[in-house]
Amino acid sequence: MKRTTLYTASIFSSLMLLGCQPAAETTAETQTTDTMQQAPAVTVASMLDNPARSAANKTRDGYRHPAETLEFFGVQPNMTVVEIWPGGGWYSEILAPYLKDNGTFYAAHFPTSETRQGYINSRQRFADRIASDDAFSKVQLTEFAPLEQSAIAPAGSADVVLTFRNVHNWYMGGSDEALAGAFATFYTALKPGGVLGVVDHRLPEDRPDEDMATSGYVKESLVIRYAEAAGFVLADYSDINANPNDTADHPRGVWTLPPSLRLGDEEREKYLAIGESDRFTLKFVKPTTNE
Repeated sequence: MKRTTLYTASIFSSLMLLGCQPAAETTAETQTTDTMQQAPAVTVASMLDNPARSAANKTRDGYRHPAETLEFFGVQPNMTVVEIWPGGGWYSEILAPYLKDNGTFYAAHFPTSETRQGYINSRQRFADRIASDDAFSKVQLTEFAPLEQSAIAPAGSADVVLTFRNVHNWYMGGSDEALAGAFATFYTALKPGGVLGVVDHRLPEDRPDEDMATSGYVKESLVIRYAEAAGFVLADYSDINANPNDTADHPRGVWTLPPSLRLGDEEREKYLAIGESDRFTLKFVKPTTNE
């Protein structure tokens, strides 16, 4: 994907600063060296066809690249991993069985204080699945509310925190405190050297900030700014989930595209041909305490 020269330079500056630090103190890979050396042979790719996954969810793999994305974030089967707002469990259907035998999986779902019925129903369905699906039997259900500094996992316990297509929701809520609170919560949960993985719908950097208010698209620079303010260092970025066919300019925002297709049959083939949204994939690291 194209980025402005200034923005590209800012990303590479962050990466160079990270590279200038002693390697043993700054990378998630070295932070979890002992864990990873003992990791079982099971791979993320081997989980894509596990029985917990629905056929409908599997059809999205070509757009969401789950194996490549989780490998990019360095997720291993014996790690402690937190997924923020897993919703219906698209990624959880991969992570729950992957981490079941040797890792720990916290699903930080919508908070119990939530009053919107759709959110309440989503959390309940997820809780019901934990109770009824053996693949989910060891999932630990917690909650996440940006403004409440919720305990998504014990402080300093997580190797990886993952959030997929959620930042735009917190931004559209109109609260700087929510965004700041979200990244502060992730920082608290992670071990020193732990990884925060963020995927969301990408708004081009040359577009007005106002376009983030209702479109469901956000700028990479926004995420980087809030992450760095919380103490994170940008470690890497990837275009695994990029889609150059997406202009990020649609009548019903990102929900015009599949899988939502909010326009129904209106120009349906056009939006199906575009596919799911263009997305950025950013990897942040919580610095070690002795830096």
